[in-house]
Amino acid sequence: MTTTEATATATDGRTVFLLAHTGRPAAVRSAELVVQGLLRCGIGVRVLAEEAADLPLPSSVERVEAGPDHPDVLEGCELLVVLGGDGTLLRGAEFARVSGVPMLGVNLGRVGFLAEAERDDLDKVVDRVVTREYEVEERMTLDVLVRTDGHVVHTDWALNEASVEKAARERVIEVVTEVDGRPVSRFGGDGVVCATPTGSTAYAFSAGGPVVWPEVEALLMVPISAHALFAKPLVTAPDSVLAVEVQPQTPNGVLWCDGRRSVELPAGARVEVRRGAVPVRLARLHHASFTDRLVAKFALPVAGWRGAPH
Repeated sequence: MTTTEATATATDGRTVFLLAHTGRPAAVRSAELVVQGLLRCGIGVRVLAEEAADLPLPSSVERVEAGPDHPDVLEGCELLVVLGGDGTLLRGAEFARVSGVPMLGVNLGRVGFLAEAERDDLDKVVDRVVTREYEVEERMTLDVLVRTDGHVVHTDWALNEASVEKAARERVIEVVTEVDGRPVSRFGGDGVVCATPTGSTAYAFSAGGPVVWPEVEALLMVPISAHALFAKPLVTAPDSVLAVEVQPQTPNGVLWCDGRRSVELPAGARVEVRRGAVPVRLARLHHASFTDRLVAKFALPVAGWRGAPH
């Protein structure tokens, strides 16, 4: 039996789902290379039918429809490989959460904290998938609900953050923040970000929040451009319930979840955020510490560091 035959036998019946930002030429080329590598090793590939037309794929690649009538597009897949920037990775997280399938992100964007590999690592990605040399970790999510007049009118979720923001550029939004049923502070400003540790390097970071290591179980509440003496970032227990109340006399606001899904918040609306019941599973190829990842992603200056004496 040849090596190719042995690999095909060992991988028989395995399927990987591929999601790509087809609007980027780099993603299209990367998708082609990943598909060729997986098929060559006997691993089946499945893609969304809406993306297939923009990708140079052989006929053996399975096409599936997505949408409310097709919630199980990842059924039978062992891994979700996502090629793109932060927006594409967050889109992939939606599929990963609903299916429980681990997501392996390849960064084709600028920062890409959710990604595990860069474009130059495509050969390594294929090799690790074929040999199953990756680990899976769970990341906290947020469950979000909106109440008006005491009634739940909207529910959502987020991997990075849920943000309550002003809807009109020229106006501030007046809010009262709450932790575990007790009021914390009232202020006007651009809004409030409620984030997970994963989201601490996203919108919450831009708003002046702390960087929280992914292994830490906690929730973050970070004011955005607040006009107040005390409007500091807060780090709470993972089982805390955070709430943001839009004041009755203020203009309407908007709730954004991961910057992808939004809903209007009328004056008087209340947004509650708690730890999500369903995590997102991420596939990891490297054992590098989060500290090293942080330094690399933000190109932090570390010249002069000598380390602890041995």
